[in-house]
Amino acid sequence: MNDLGRLEDLPQSYRDALTQRNLVPLWPSLRGVLPPTVPTRHTQPTCWPYASIKPLLLQAGELTPIEKAERRVLVLANPGHGLEKMQASPAIYLGMQLLLPGEWAPSHRHTPNAVRVIVEGESAYTTVDGEKCVMQRGDLILTPSGLWHEHGHDGDAPVVWLDVLDLPLVYYMEASYHINGSRQAVQPGRGEVAYAQGGMVPTVDFERADKPYPMLRYPWAQARAALLALAADRPDQPMVQITYTNPETGGDAQNILGFYAQMLRPGQTLTLPVRSPAMVFHQIEGGTAVAIGDAAFQLGEADTCCAPGYTAITLRNASATAPSFLFIADEAPLHRKLGVYERRG
Repeated sequence: MNDLGRLEDLPQSYRDALTQRNLVPLWPSLRGVLPPTVPTRHTQPTCWPYASIKPLLLQAGELTPIEKAERRVLVLANPGHGLEKMQASPAIYLGMQLLLPGEWAPSHRHTPNAVRVIVEGESAYTTVDGEKCVMQRGDLILTPSGLWHEHGHDGDAPVVWLDVLDLPLVYYMEASYHINGSRQAVQPGRGEVAYAQGGMVPTVDFERADKPYPMLRYPWAQARAALLALAADRPDQPMVQITYTNPETGGDAQNILGFYAQMLRPGQTLTLPVRSPAMVFHQIEGGTAVAIGDAAFQLGEADTCCAPGYTAITLRNASATAPSFLFIADEAPLHRKLGVYERRG
């Protein structure tokens, strides 16, 4: 198709008349919002090494008490979106949160969905909807939209975790807000115990649970064991990956973002299919060389990087003798619900 007309081709008087009436001509911007073949992407391949984050996070603990922060977080912002937007991708927010010994981050609830991936430290916990979820390295803990949650720390050393929220999407929809609450009373029952075995769910009086999020904590020890077992059982299968799911429905653990754990065998190189959703990679154990288009990063333990959609991604285990374990978040559930999910090759 021929080049379309430009805004500057229109008489200034006509442009002024449009502006006065809050009108905009489409054709000068049509190629920008509907480009050929591949979408316009603002998300840039970006890496956040934990070694450069941790000293600044600990310094934040010295500079700002929890009472003045409520949530002491350094946001992992993608420069392609502008640092002030505080987003890693169109729908993903990332933040490194610090909780010091004896601190309590007060109870609140909010409209964005959130998960926590524990980076380091022991003896902290999150109470979600009355369920106390202990925090251990590599664990995934859900704090779904609208559920009360708070964080406490009974240990003697700092605890750090990675927050992953769908905040950019909810904020864009003008639906983002929070409500403060009081300290929760802990209720009996833990989802990771009730749903500890795949293919088995608890029933009371022969009725299945009707909680929308029956499992809130996904222990890393169980996920790691599942990956090792899968790799041993299917040596012919290149991708060793599990999806965090709702054990009652089999659907994604949350509605908007998808969460996964992946293992690379020693020395393995894995090329991922080119897909529409943006992705985040967080190194739990080992090291991984990540190639995202023309960008290349070396992930060590606790490092995080993001990749835009419609981009070639290759992962290579940096070790020839030990597996590499990654946590992955992506926008696939959202894309599928909107009908825009695509896989190319």
